[in-house]
Amino acid sequence: MALETSPETPVPVRQVVSLISGWVDRLGAVWVEGQVVQLNRPANSNTDFLTLRDKLADVSVQLTCPRAVVDSLPTPLVNGAQVIAHAKPVVYPNRGSLSLQVRELRLVGEGELLARLERRRQLLAAEGLFSQDLKRPLPFLPGRIGLVTAKDSAAEKDVVENARRRWPGVAFEIRYAAMQGPNAAAQVIESLGALDRDPAVDVIVIARGGGSVEDLLPFSDEALVRAVAAATTPVVSAIGHEPDSPLLDLVADLRASTPTDAAKRVVPDVAEEQQRVRQARERIRRTVLTFLAREQQHLDSMRSRPSMADPRNDLVSRGEEVLALRERSRRVLGHVLDRAGDDLEHSIARVRALSPLATLNRGYAVLSDADGQHVSSVDGVTAGSTITIRVADGRIGADVTEVEAIPLPLPHEES
Repeated sequence: MALETSPETPVPVRQVVSLISGWVDRLGAVWVEGQVVQLNRPANSNTDFLTLRDKLADVSVQLTCPRAVVDSLPTPLVNGAQVIAHAKPVVYPNRGSLSLQVRELRLVGEGELLARLERRRQLLAAEGLFSQDLKRPLPFLPGRIGLVTAKDSAAEKDVVENARRRWPGVAFEIRYAAMQGPNAAAQVIESLGALDRDPAVDVIVIARGGGSVEDLLPFSDEALVRAVAAATTPVVSAIGHEPDSPLLDLVADLRASTPTDAAKRVVPDVAEEQQRVRQARERIRRTVLTFLAREQQHLDSMRSRPSMADPRNDLVSRGEEVLALRERSRRVLGHVLDRAGDDLEHSIARVRALSPLATLNRGYAVLSDADGQHVSSVDGVTAGSTITIRVADGRIGADVTEVEAIPLPLPHEES
């Protein structure tokens, strides 16, 4: 029943929302199909919140679903999955919003396929096949590029032409394989193995244009993923377009968004590298010139010093110092020799004064008996004995005719 309202008799918001809720409630539960574009699973809640979008129109609706219903699916629910939901429309009066309360949820078509791929991705990731530690760096300039693609395909043309446009001398080793269908994965594995065993191939590119999820399914094949992980040559995945993400992209050493992007990532641009070489040469030239200028300035500074301008200046001053030192040494040595000569003369005089010969020169003599013993008393000499008299300039032999003892004076008499 339509409400009779006017500017004078408006109805409150709660009444309008209540009427809308009643009208919606008459619809009852319905089956609805759409694509999951947002999945929110709060940690402390038993309810999951989904956003379901119509693939043919820009229309979406919110779904509330018990977590047990989502967990009961055969494969995990992921964004992009196509689902069919049995749900009842509900209007929440507090927010005035519409939501579908899900009672049953099923994966269909592409959605089920995406869910299986997500399950496979999780299992392979748990084995560590997608680890960044396993990624191998690509060579800067590969001598030969291995290419796996379909014969006469646009992907082959994009990779080869763009690579040669960037680096004209690049060489290719191409292996053709089916890029879709039941035999695609096996043929790609065979071509990959042949290129991996070729020692001349430095990098391998697996390229294919865009397509549906079903068309790209061979590039999520588990056997192909494991073959790429086991390859010793770096592998570049160039499958589809930017939104496409087969499992090959995760295991490859490098993911290229398109075959054209793969050509740009595998070989450098010769024009850019020439520009870098020119810039590097210019930097080296400036560095060398700066170094030479600094060293020349240092050399000029050293040459401007007086000692370097005329090295004889220091030699003259040092020579004068040497002459002065030599003269002073001569004077000091002369004084030392003079003092030493005086001391020597004094010592000689004292020695001569103490010498017995000096005493003999003063008129004294030394007597010795026939046995050569010195005679210092009359007690050892008798009349008629022979004695030898030692004087300053010789010896005299004599016979004693008389001996006379003379008493020695007492000490007080001497004084």
